[in-house]
Amino acid sequence: MNTPVVTRFAPSPSGALHLGNIRTALFNWLYARQQGGRFLVRIEDTDQARSDEASVAGVLRDLAWLGLAWDAGPDREDGQGPYRQSARAALYAKAFARLESQGDAYPCYCTTLELEVARRTELAAGRAPRYLGTCAALNADERAAKLAAGREASLRFRMPAGAVLAFEDLVRGPQRFLADELGDFVIRRSDGSSSFLFSNAVDDAAMGVTHVFRGEDHVANTPRQRAIMSALGVAPTQYGHLPLLVGSAGAPLSKREGSASLQALVQEGFFPEAILNQLARLGHHYADEAWLDVPALVAGFELSALGRAPARFDRVQLLHWQKEAVHRAEPATLERWAKGAVPPQQEAAFVRAVRANLVLPADAAEWGPIVFGELPCASDEMRTLLVSAGGGFFEAALAAISLDEGHVSYSSLVAQLKASTGRTGAALFKPLRASLTHRLDGPEMAALLSVMPAGLVRDRFAAARSLAASSL
Repeated sequence: MNTPVVTRFAPSPSGALHLGNIRTALFNWLYARQQGGRFLVRIEDTDQARSDEASVAGVLRDLAWLGLAWDAGPDREDGQGPYRQSARAALYAKAFARLESQGDAYPCYCTTLELEVARRTELAAGRAPRYLGTCAALNADERAAKLAAGREASLRFRMPAGAVLAFEDLVRGPQRFLADELGDFVIRRSDGSSSFLFSNAVDDAAMGVTHVFRGEDHVANTPRQRAIMSALGVAPTQYGHLPLLVGSAGAPLSKREGSASLQALVQEGFFPEAILNQLARLGHHYADEAWLDVPALVAGFELSALGRAPARFDRVQLLHWQKEAVHRAEPATLERWAKGAVPPQQEAAFVRAVRANLVLPADAAEWGPIVFGELPCASDEMRTLLVSAGGGFFEAALAAISLDEGHVSYSSLVAQLKASTGRTGAALFKPLRASLTHRLDGPEMAALLSVMPAGLVRDRFAAARSLAASSL
């Protein structure tokens, strides 16, 4: 019988989630859902100095906003928790005692200074620094003497001498480490607290976690953690190590390019579906490069499609997915963006007119005044264009509009301008758009004029006429 898939996301609650964290959570969630398994959230808060409840609440809020529902977690216990490491000390103590009684762990009395001297000695000799086993063979009398001298003891895991630690990485394929090169490592600090390596591995085993995706900076942790699991007599978790997220230039992410918190993107107005479409493709290839809804993202997630190359986060690509999300958004959602940017009761008409140019709420704030209020100052390019069109063009435009109706008919305006000025193509449309929006791009003019008040259209033509005339 196959063991059901269980994955987890185990953040340290010491700050806001950023895109690297979110991608890790997403891949674990996608695989669990694709396999019909379970997804757990565990809070790794053993470092009490850096952990806080606001960060815990933020983690759960962000995951919920993205739609990454969890089957068990700190707010949803299921008998395999608690899902906070700070509440699992008794479990760790039991595991420490078992390892020590088996001879798989031993107390270490080395001071920080002694360890640093040993580390520098190894580096100077051209060797990778590792613990040299100074306290590995102390007898009971020697240990008692260390304690009597006031030495505090940490607890080290004894790596199996001469062993080759091999495993299959879910992303990177076969991996092989020599236990002697890794050295014995601390699993309990001298203050009694559990190390990350230890508590992380023990919790994965105790919670029945079968698969974990995490950053490639954890690759070297895996042989150590598998050794702990083996010594405790539990089946090892399968780990997959994801490539780092880098910016568009290949360098580590800057705040501008995506290492800012998820909340920064939420505040900008990005939709969760846009973020998911971007992150799901960073380190994983989907055969379908078009927009995928969440069920399709789940269905298409495959271990064989995971890659090892650095994954490039590109804000331009994120904006592409955001535009796709906006295209699919309910009008009421976009109308909320227009609140305060346009006159009351005009939100729906405004969104219909400018929807193709909305990507973020800031775009609604930009286009609101263009359609209903004060134009931004004309750029030099716009001023040159308006002057070159000549006052006569805008005089003709004024003559072509009627204020009897609330809005100007675009087709009627264009037809009359063509007849009275003889202009066609860019010679007609560029100064027309420039006079009304001070831009050369944007929503279709017919759509804009369908919502722009006729009096405002008249005033802008008059202002363009005055500008052209003043240059004579």
